[in-house]
Amino acid sequence: MALKRVAFQGERGAFSETAVSTLIGGRFTPVPCPTFEDVFASVANRRADRAVIPIENSLAGSVIANYDLLVRHSLHIIGESQLRVVHCLMAKPEAERRRIVQVYSHPVALEQCRRFLRRYRRMKPIPYYDTAGAARLVAESDDDNIAAIAGPLAAAAYGLRILRRSIEDDPTNSTRFLLLARRRSEVRGRAKTSLVFALPHEPGALFKALSVFALRDINLTKLESRPSRSRRWTYHFHVDIEGNANDKNIRNALSHLQETAPFLKVLGSYPMRVRGSRGE
Repeated sequence: MALKRVAFQGERGAFSETAVSTLIGGRFTPVPCPTFEDVFASVANRRADRAVIPIENSLAGSVIANYDLLVRHSLHIIGESQLRVVHCLMAKPEAERRRIVQVYSHPVALEQCRRFLRRYRRMKPIPYYDTAGAARLVAESDDDNIAAIAGPLAAAAYGLRILRRSIEDDPTNSTRFLLLARRRSEVRGRAKTSLVFALPHEPGALFKALSVFALRDINLTKLESRPSRSRRWTYHFHVDIEGNANDKNIRNALSHLQETAPFLKVLGSYPMRVRGSRGE
């Protein structure tokens, strides 16, 4: 049986590649992509069978680009995972930590390691487009006095030595990832459903929309608004609810919601994950 081809944004060794392992299980063929748009296109164009995207971080908040891409594309959410983000300082095997003068990483990762970088002020933080890309830059450089901040998988991918592990400011730092496919999947057991809708500009519109869930004791686990790309000063509401879209009470709620919402899209139903895993 052929290995599943899984697209993700970033270089090999990115946190998204670690998330693939937790979502797919077993072996897979990685399809690294330079942008999130390329990730979605890879699955839509059948260059990949699945995609894994980050959707929100417990500290940095939502990945807004991916919320917009979920509306524009016709991929379905079939799984989710929460990955504990472990940032590591890494350099070439012969490098010495006391001689490191520049540290490359994604701006968000640098911000999440601010206390460590303040403690070692000789290390100048240099923003880079990707954490794993920073690790690759260090590995390919002739300079032994530079380092990267990235996940443990990146160190293994590029033959770097971890000088300090778990340098992030907040040990609870986690990222939620979604698994996407071209087709819906059948869900058994506890499930979560993600959907997006738009509402007319009229008094009580959001109250009426949310009441369709409250009246049926359906629990909302997330509610976020995003500006619509099709019309100025209008908004899309992204909602996660507990339950399967095939459940009778949720079918009735969505039918009720359609009476108010001129636009409604179910993004997918998928198993509810309670525990996450460490990014190492």
